[in-house]
Amino acid sequence: MSDDLAVPASDGETSLSAGGAVPIFRGVRRALATRGYATLTEFRLASGRRADVLAIDESGCILIVEVKSGVPDFRSDQKWQEYREWCDAFYFAVDDGFPTELIPEDCGLMVADAYGAEILREAPVSKLAAARRKTLLLRAAMTGAGRLHRIEDPMFTQASPTV
Repeated sequence: MSDDLAVPASDGETSLSAGGAVPIFRGVRRALATRGYATLTEFRLASGRRADVLAIDESGCILIVEVKSGVPDFRSDQKWQEYREWCDAFYFAVDDGFPTELIPEDCGLMVADAYGAEILREAPVSKLAAARRKTLLLRAAMTGAGRLHRIEDPMFTQASPTV
């Protein structure tokens, strides 16, 4: 997924039914939107890691969702535990063919397709410190505004400010 637009806004019916991570991303984002969350994909944290999906609701609650397109992807990932210190709740999102028993019990679990997602297990909540929340919210605002600017003015090449 690219940093600018991880999931294109409209890329046709073919990709909606295709396998891999794109349908999972789309379904997760749709499901979170219906719950009142705004999302950013491939969101760079201050640690340098990239969260697959960062979601924020109107109260400032921050979720991170790690998308896994298959068992090899899940087994090769050693970084996901680092994401917990950057959110109030952490989820994995997989498709309906993924063996969900592999997902640790202390993580939230979503099963998604291109049209939505079901939360099979809510994530435990561990509230962020106020200073970290402020930093994340500001970084999310700057990232979202920068991405929107590049969509509206694709010829603009100046780097976006970082927080």
